[in-house]
Amino acid sequence: MRELKLTVIGSGSTYSPEIFEGIINRREMLNVRRVSLMDIDERKLEIVGGLIKRMLSAGGVDAQVELTTDLDRALSGADYVIAQIRVGRLPARVLDERIPLKYGLIGQETTGIGGFFKGLRTIPEILKVAKKMEQLCPNAVLINFSNPSGLVAEAVQNSSVIPMTGLCNIPINMITDMKKHVGMDADVTYFGLNHLSWITSVKKDGKELMPELITSYEAEDIPKKYYPLCGGFPCGYLQYYYTRRHKLEELTEKAKGKTRGEECMEIEEQLLELYSDAGLYVKPEQLSKRGGALYSEAAVSLLNAIENKLPEFHVVNVRNNGALPWMADDDVVETKVLVQGKEFIPVPVRGFENDHIKNLMRTVKAYEKHAARAALTGDRDEAIRALLIHPLIGDGDAAAACFEEMLQAHRAYLPQFFA
Repeated sequence: MRELKLTVIGSGSTYSPEIFEGIINRREMLNVRRVSLMDIDERKLEIVGGLIKRMLSAGGVDAQVELTTDLDRALSGADYVIAQIRVGRLPARVLDERIPLKYGLIGQETTGIGGFFKGLRTIPEILKVAKKMEQLCPNAVLINFSNPSGLVAEAVQNSSVIPMTGLCNIPINMITDMKKHVGMDADVTYFGLNHLSWITSVKKDGKELMPELITSYEAEDIPKKYYPLCGGFPCGYLQYYYTRRHKLEELTEKAKGKTRGEECMEIEEQLLELYSDAGLYVKPEQLSKRGGALYSEAAVSLLNAIENKLPEFHVVNVRNNGALPWMADDDVVETKVLVQGKEFIPVPVRGFENDHIKNLMRTVKAYEKHAARAALTGDRDEAIRALLIHPLIGDGDAAAACFEEMLQAHRAYLPQFFA
């Protein structure tokens, strides 16, 4: 096995121990000898980095670990780069959740106008990472967790030559849950866009199980009456589309107390206090309260497949390249791919006749195209065009007014709009 350098950008995230638990579990297959942990938050970097050092040592991984705030140093000579950044940190998420409610719009960190602003802040920074990789580690692979993962991948994969994929834990969780229900040998078909996706087929021993599952299976967060209407099992984020008014009322009521972002700030501080314990050398169970189940499995199993040239199938965010014939070739979609080294080859889907899923995917992809251009150029007209298309907006005046307030609230992180 060749010796590897693994770089994590945003390694002060309390999710980082998940990644290194996966590295420890695959230490016989991945010879990680150098680890570069990079973050601009020195306090979190020291705390989380300290735990990671103890985890690797206790887990039998003999790796040199450096903590740095210097992006160039972190990227230099890397073989794999994992990005999990949050521009503006959790206080920016709270603004994404609270401000839209004033305009009768859903405030959420990855979809709607909240997710839109997270994308505006995140895309330029991940593209900066990719462009620096072209110079400092041109043979490396970029695996991005940073949300909104699909929108970020849409912008970066069409702007950089670095092998890059967007990753999310929703596919692995949905597919795993379905296989636990019907049998681990089932063939599950899943695709869509990131946070706009469905299981559309479940086969076992050659038999299609969807007709009976539509009435017997219950997926997370979505009322069962929508399964036959949409012709599949939707991911949990589609609750914002299928039950928009209910979710708006729920979020408005929740914001009278604490938004999810404010809850996460408290959970994060609790985790950082735990991580500071010099006697802790394993990932604590309390991390499960933060979410992110199976992130490490999704990321490290993909990394392992790339590095060891295992012809495995994974669900990631990649350019469509004809796999879903109703989408353009350069549309980034979330679908099953065959991993062949650093290539991610989308598995073709043929004979799919569900117009509801096709049309909703095309609509949200049109929004993403405008949103990506706005993030890269700072074009305010493109930003408003994106919001006029998004199914969760539905009102141009509210969108424009909310956009202006959020633009000022996030001004420090959106220089492209104030050049």
